[in-house]
Amino acid sequence: MKILVHPQTFNLQKYGGISRYYTEILSRLSISNSVQIPIYGTSNIYYNESTLLTTKQKLYSFYVRLLEVLSIRKLEKTRKRNDSLLRHQLFKKDFDVFIPTYYDVEFLKYLGSKPFVLTVYDMIYELFPDFFTEQKEVVSTIVKNKQILIEKASRIIAVSENTKRDILKVYPNINETKIDVVYHGCSIKISESKTVFLPDKYILYVGTRNNYKNFYFMLDAIKDLLYSNKDLKLLCAGGGKFTEEERNYIKNMQLEPQIMQQDFKEKELGLFYKKAICFVFPSLYEGFGIPVLEAMSCGCPVVLSSHSSFPEVAGEAGVYFEMNDADDLKKKVQSLIQNKLLRDEFSLRGLEQVKKFSWEKAAAECLDVYRKAYDQ
Repeated sequence: MKILVHPQTFNLQKYGGISRYYTEILSRLSISNSVQIPIYGTSNIYYNESTLLTTKQKLYSFYVRLLEVLSIRKLEKTRKRNDSLLRHQLFKKDFDVFIPTYYDVEFLKYLGSKPFVLTVYDMIYELFPDFFTEQKEVVSTIVKNKQILIEKASRIIAVSENTKRDILKVYPNINETKIDVVYHGCSIKISESKTVFLPDKYILYVGTRNNYKNFYFMLDAIKDLLYSNKDLKLLCAGGGKFTEEERNYIKNMQLEPQIMQQDFKEKELGLFYKKAICFVFPSLYEGFGIPVLEAMSCGCPVVLSSHSSFPEVAGEAGVYFEMNDADDLKKKVQSLIQNKLLRDEFSLRGLEQVKKFSWEKAAAECLDVYRKAYDQ
C-alpha cells in the first residue's frame, strides 16, 4: 500500500506523544509498504532517530538542529518548504491513502477523491474549554478544523473506547461504524545510568503540570505524607522547571526540600519509573495516557482515578482513587508506601497488563483501517 503522510506533527513537535505515535506506527509500516513523508528536515527527536529518516533528511535535519544550537530561528522557513513538498506530492496523486497527523485542513484543497484516515487523540478541547481560556483563539481554530476533518474523513481512528464515546458525544451525527479503536503501544526501556541521581525514596509525577493535569490537587492530597516522612520526596520528572506560581505554592506548604523537578533524557525515563515507590497520575482527562503504560512496563505501581480512558489502559493493575477525593488519593499512596507486598503485587499486575499493548499490534490494526478506507 502507498501511504502519504502529512508531516505536520513533525513540524510542530520536537518531542511529544503524537509524533512518537506516528513514528512508531509508520516505521513499522514502512517495512512492507510505501510510506511517503514529504519533509526536508525536522528537529523532531523520534523521527530523526527512526528508520524513516532518509539520507537527505538526515543532512537537512542536522542543519535544522545546528540553527537551533546557534539560536538562528529559521524553523518557519523549513515548515514552509515542507508544506510546499507536501502539495507537490498531493498533486502527483501517487498514493492510496492520505494520513493527516494533526488538524490542518489545507490539504483538502488538493486531495481530490483520495481517502484519508484521521486519528483523534482526545476531545479535551471540546469537553473542557474552560481549561484553555488563555489559548482561546488557537483552541477555537483547532476545534473548528478538527470537526471538519472528523466529518470528511473516510475513516477515524480513536486511541481508546473512551475517546470514541467522546467523539460521538460531541458529534452525534458521525456514523459510529467509521470509527475504529486502536490502542497505543509502549517503547520505554530501562537503562541503568551512572549520571542520573535519584532520591532514595520518592513518589513520581511525570510531564506537564498545567490545568487539567491536576497537579495542585495532588500536592494537597499527599502533603501530609511528606510532612510525616522527611525522607520521602515528590519527584516531578520533565514538564519544565517550576513556575513562579508553583514555587510559591510549594514554599507556602513549607515543602521545598521534598518537592523537586528534574529533567531527563529520553533513555533515562525508565529508571525514574523503576526506582519510584509509585507513579501518581492525577489528570482529569486523557485520550489514552501513555505514561500509565510506561510505568507498568517498568514495574512501577500506578495510582490514578477510575474515569476517562484509565480503566481501559490500567485494567486490574491500577490503584484507583475517587476523582477529586484528596483523602482517598492520600490513602492509596500511603498504602503503597507502607506495604511492600502490595507494591510488589501491583508491580506484577502492571507487567502482565502491559503485555496487551504493543506498537506491532497497533501498526497492524492501523494498516487494516487504512485498507478499509482505500477499499470503501
